[in-house]
Amino acid sequence: MFDQWRRRRAIQRIKPGDGRPLKRFRWWQPLSRSLFFLPPDASAGRPMVYAVDVHHLKGNDNGDTEAHLYRDGRRYERARLPAVFPIEGGAIEVVTSAFGVRRCHFVADDGPEQQLVPDPRSAEGRRARLDRERPALSRWIGALAIVLLVVPLLLGLPQTVESLSRIPPLAERLGVFESPIDLPVWANITLALSAAVGSTERALRLRYSSWLDAVAN
Repeated sequence: MFDQWRRRRAIQRIKPGDGRPLKRFRWWQPLSRSLFFLPPDASAGRPMVYAVDVHHLKGNDNGDTEAHLYRDGRRYERARLPAVFPIEGGAIEVVTSAFGVRRCHFVADDGPEQQLVPDPRSAEGRRARLDRERPALSRWIGALAIVLLVVPLLLGLPQTVESLSRIPPLAERLGVFESPIDLPVWANITLALSAAVGSTERALRLRYSSWLDAVAN
């Protein structure tokens, strides 16, 4: 996920924590907070519990969203996103998008990756429980999310190309592209909202595609 240069830059952004205790997840925080846990693994030399806490609507003094790393319930480190936290046997990588967390994984030094476990009270945790308890319904919801992203992409792309082609330098050089699709404003707003819903659902499952989800982001 991270190349060596980006990894080094991310590690350089780490700041020490203040040791404050981790606050429990509250019922009103599903869309504003994400909380993930990495269970201990004595065989890998990691006897403590790590937690990653992200408040999507709360920034630091510079307005940047941060990931906070807790070790055994105490804030150990924090870093501006995207973040990389080296720990015993590997590193925890945290990446967000406009719709939530798109990656929160422990990457071992020898290569294997492990997604952290979401707090059961969080939106990600509730979505994971639905996937476990109602797998068929979960697959249908996942398929619907893809439809909500693909349809706006197919209908909106020609209109976007036409708008770009009308920029004077491009129009003079390449001519103006006439989109075969010309939707009213309300329809385009509806497509944008459907794409946002689809991206949010996929973010709850930490799903991200560079060609599909990047359009909505």
